[in-house]
Amino acid sequence: MSKEEFRNEKLYQTTMHLVRKMLSEGIISEKEYCQIDTIFLEKYRPVFGTLFSDIRLTSEP
Repeated sequence: MSKEEFRNEKLYQTTMHLVRKMLSEGIISEKEYCQIDTIFLEKYRPVFGTLFSDIRLTSEP
């Protein structure tokens, strides 16, 4: 992994950690979360982040 790839991975993971916190606190909706995840996947192109991407969240009843 190059330094650039590592940097992008860190930025993606850190960003999404904060976004998940916003989701859990009700600041954003699940739909907004998925939109944000998509934006940052495209921006950072993380190597491992795609394995942990939460685009596939399932709705709770």
